[in-house]
This record gives sequence, structure tokens and C-alpha cells, in this order.
Amino acid sequence: MILFPEGRSKALTMSYDDGVLQDKRLVDIFNKYGIKGTFNLNSGFFGQEDEGKVNGIIVDHSHIPASEIQEVYKNHEVAIHTLRHPNLEKLPKEVIIYEVIEDKKNLEELVGYPVRGMAYPFGTYNENVIKILKDLNIEYSRTVNVHHSFELPNNFLEWQATCHHGDQELFDLAERFLSSDSLSLFYVWGHSYEFDVDDSWDTMEEFCKKVGNNSDIWYATNIQIVDYVNAVNSLKFSCTGSSVYNPSGLDVWISVNGIPQKIEKASTSKIKL
Repeated sequence: MILFPEGRSKALTMSYDDGVLQDKRLVDIFNKYGIKGTFNLNSGFFGQEDEGKVNGIIVDHSHIPASEIQEVYKNHEVAIHTLRHPNLEKLPKEVIIYEVIEDKKNLEELVGYPVRGMAYPFGTYNENVIKILKDLNIEYSRTVNVHHSFELPNNFLEWQATCHHGDQELFDLAERFLSSDSLSLFYVWGHSYEFDVDDSWDTMEEFCKKVGNNSDIWYATNIQIVDYVNAVNSLKFSCTGSSVYNPSGLDVWISVNGIPQKIEKASTSKIKL
């Protein structure tokens, strides 16, 4: 059975969209409690001052300037949310490619590393969009669908979260997660401007305090989870199961008969049966 790094059975990841100014406050909360986030940005809107109406409430929806992106999201992951946030499934192939690749290129120039994942604008997609993302070597994309469980995704290009941060079950799920003995990935998503709409910044801080700074939990970005799961899936076992080769560049952990075992990167390890 797969285990997370250092033999842990629990992992937490957070995902937030649009790259708005409220992300700065959210990043501060994450950093305070040792939590990692993935932030899905629309580079076509960088620095744009804007406001929106949500549930009848006017809220600031201004975007962080390009010059601040690297510093604001330091130690977290920046990911694609397309250039201008369209419904991708309504666009021709050429425009889908442009929206994704231009955003990817712009983000990479700012953060200095390959940007390999994304979240679907409005959460909408279809099989054609998924095929195009595969052709573009996009390794994951988050939907807005939730499952209220802690399962790993079957398809990273249709990645469903555990819940939205405004879910009424958020703290019940946190209790279940913390008390679980099985492999558990807790994935929370949202938009940081929603904390202004709902006046719920204190709720988010309470949640992060509850699940943060816990040595039993692996705090990871979306791409770290993808890379780790792919590394585990790349393991090559002998036919007797007594040895295993890890071709990846990551150390991984598995459980054999209830015993955590570390499989070092780029090496063959004996399995304790």
C-alpha cells in the first residue's frame, strides 16, 4: 500500500483560483500553520482592478500585479487557470491551446520553474478539453466537483476535491481526517475573495490551526502529490515481491504487511516480508 513521505498516512493540499489580492492574506495564514497551497492564476488579468457581485455582495476582485507573483506565492505552487478564464469546452481547439499555453508561458517567466498543472475555469470541461491537455503535457487539472472523501484521484485530469472551504461539513471532515488510520488525502479548494463575501477569515484560520503544524500530515502542493503518486506507480517489483526498483528521482514509502518501508530513489531495495 502506498504511504506518503516519511511513512505518513495523511496528506493535505489546498487549491485557490484567480490570483486575487486576498490571496496575500491567505498565504500568510498557510505559512503560519505550515500548509502548502496551489494557486491557479489568470495571467491575462494581472494587475487589473476589478470588483464582482457575489450573493448580492460587492467584493474586491482585483488581481495581483505580475511584479509581485513570485514573492507572494513563494514556497507554494503557481498553476494555470488559463489566460482569460473562458469556458474551455465552448472554444475551438486552437483557442483552447492558446489560452492554456499563453498562461503557462507567462507564469513560467515569472516563477522560474515549469508550470505543469491547472484548474478548469468555472470547473467546466469535456473529453475534447482533456485530450488537448494531455497533448499539451498538462499533468493534472482540478474540477469544482467534490466527493467528501479522502481518496486519491483515479484521473488527475479530472481531479475532484474533498470539499470547498465553505462546505458545512468542513470541520466534520477535518475530524474524520485527523482520526483516520487509512491513507487519506484531504483536498480543499475555493477563492480567497469568498472569505470577504462570507466574513469567514476567522473560520479559515480556525480550520488551518486545527489541521496545520502536525508532524503526522504531509503538507503538499498539487504537483507534489502528482509527482509522488506517479513515482510510487513507477515502482518495478520482482515476481516474488522480495525486491523493488524505484526508477524515479523521489524516495517513496510503501506499507508491506503493515510495516512502513522506504524505497530510495533510483535504486533497488529489498522488501521485508
